[in-house]
Amino acid sequence: MNGKWTDKTWATLGDSITAANGYQPLVQKALGFAAVQNLGKSGCPMTAGGERDYGATTHMGQAIEGTPDCITIFAGTNDFRLDMPIGTIETRSKTTFYGAYTALAEEILTAHPASRLNLWTPLMRDKDGWNIFSVNGAGHRLADYVEAVQEVGMRYALPVLDLYGQSGINLLTLSHFTSDRLHPNEAGHLRIAGMAASFLAGL
Repeated sequence: MNGKWTDKTWATLGDSITAANGYQPLVQKALGFAAVQNLGKSGCPMTAGGERDYGATTHMGQAIEGTPDCITIFAGTNDFRLDMPIGTIETRSKTTFYGAYTALAEEILTAHPASRLNLWTPLMRDKDGWNIFSVNGAGHRLADYVEAVQEVGMRYALPVLDLYGQSGINLLTLSHFTSDRLHPNEAGHLRIAGMAASFLAGL
């Protein structure tokens, strides 16, 4: 597309969709990244304090090696599924989605101020009885976590890729773009990568 990211480095944080390493090679090829760190942890939420705290995305900023030129956070669907409370943008506790997300953003911005940090919203889903209309045990819909990601972006002047609202991956197309109405298949990763490459090229 352009040479902005040629020979640059990229770190990706998130859940199983990131851990699968499906979209990263496609974006790397399109934009010319020299290296990609995959810090995705399958089954883990952004929020700390639960049974999967070992891989909570909020902790994974500490695992970033060197100073990547670009850092992406792609999380939220597991927070919805695991009933993680959202809190508010002012909440500082990492046991809330806002608190965990803002803590990670602040940690990355402080440790890597020259890196281009960007946030991606979770995708729509319809698996195991949990879809965009479901209300979880914390009283939230998936869209509430999407809105939280967008608000964190506004708070820290960070670009947000709205995969939830603009990917075309929805309740009618999930069977085409995913293997189980949650995890992207080849077509899904191609769709994500196509949007991500254009998004990152424009930063």
